[in-house]
Amino acid sequence: MEKSYETVIGLEVHVELATKTKIFCGCSTAFGAEPNAHTCPVCTGMPGSLPVLNRQVLEYAAAVGLATNCEITRETKFDRKNYFYPDNPQNYQISQLYLPICRNGYVEIEAEEGRKKIGIHEIHMEEDAGKLIHDEWQDCTLVDYNRSGVPLIEIVSEPDMRSAEEVIAYLEKLRMLIQYLGASDCKLQEGSMRADVNLSVREAGSEKLGTRTEMKNLNSFRAITHAIEGERERQIALLEAGETVIQETRRWDDTKGESYAMRSKEDAQDYRYFPEPDLTPIVISDEMIARIRAGQPEFREEKMERYRKEYGLPDYDIDILTQSRHMAELFEQTSAICGQPKKVSNWLMVQTMQLLKEKAMDAEDICFSPEHLAKLIALTDAKAINSSVAKEVFEVMFTSDIDPEQYVEEKGLKTTTDTGELKKVIEEVIAVNPQSACDYRNGKEKAIGFLVGQTMKAMKGKADPAAVNAMLKELL
Repeated sequence: MEKSYETVIGLEVHVELATKTKIFCGCSTAFGAEPNAHTCPVCTGMPGSLPVLNRQVLEYAAAVGLATNCEITRETKFDRKNYFYPDNPQNYQISQLYLPICRNGYVEIEAEEGRKKIGIHEIHMEEDAGKLIHDEWQDCTLVDYNRSGVPLIEIVSEPDMRSAEEVIAYLEKLRMLIQYLGASDCKLQEGSMRADVNLSVREAGSEKLGTRTEMKNLNSFRAITHAIEGERERQIALLEAGETVIQETRRWDDTKGESYAMRSKEDAQDYRYFPEPDLTPIVISDEMIARIRAGQPEFREEKMERYRKEYGLPDYDIDILTQSRHMAELFEQTSAICGQPKKVSNWLMVQTMQLLKEKAMDAEDICFSPEHLAKLIALTDAKAINSSVAKEVFEVMFTSDIDPEQYVEEKGLKTTTDTGELKKVIEEVIAVNPQSACDYRNGKEKAIGFLVGQTMKAMKGKADPAAVNAMLKELL
């Protein structure tokens, strides 16, 4: 009888926090600067330099802990994790092992069998390492310390996930909670959210865990899905062949669709952890917790419920609008200005989502203002511009947040309301297209579509298609 196997997955998710400065110094955390531009004696590990904790890091970490139902450790401290690597300038990392700031939490996801709780073992604060750039042309490795000292939280789950689908649902839930909090932009492509996957397989029905492997620094949902499926198959093949799975760290190559061993797995004792001597322990007061809790935003589930009652939108609209806090705020603010939630929703769900996809942008990157979107809706409602001109104006507004009223005026895009001019143009169109006019008169309704198109072309788009259609029928 063929054996069936169960996959057991736990994640370690690293999230770069959205502070303006690093965790222990005043250097900027801005992404994309010249190599080594955002550095100082502290984040490059110079002898005699001393770290000072950025209070905002502590507050963001506690806020994420509260949002994920964790217990907040009231007396927390930092530990020194020792390892030697070129992108780690001090030859140690300031992290948390013994008293992490958050413990024993969970998030709920939609799994195949319904709602499922994924346990969170702990969340701890730490500093990021630098980045190695391997230069194949000059056969050397260069080090950029801009990322060194950027604040991280590491969210360590329990081994509660059983498939790639559950892993992605968990990551999406975490990303949404953290983005709603404003604690991080969670852009996987920029490395501000990355996941290490711990995976083992066991015979279905067995309570004993198999030997796990860890796959490091996966930074796209696609790569995570492929890595989980590939590693599951690799481990099952080993067990079926009577071999053993070795506990090790592996690197997933998404281009080749395979993983390879990096190193045998280290244990905590290999890092020789000890309490960080340069930082004092932190006591978190009831008042601080109460203040952070009071500052938590309205999260997605609450927002969805309110949108049903307040705006009467279909669930499909609500689902898309609330996936991003920025999109939701844009919707609410624009609706408050123009009082037409369904029209606002349509512009955001159709044109906005289309342009985001075309330009490979996140909803958080939308730059146009609610005032300008409300003005565009007002222009179309007043028939000052037609739908095709509105789309053209919106595309410019999406890129550079222009004032639509001003843009329409400057470019002469207003719909022509002069019926005399319109009648003259339509008569000319009928005169030069006798066959289409004849077809329509002989009962071919579709022929009028061509004549409408020719009229709109002659009017350079500055006519109301409904008015053109009505006048054509009247003249024919």
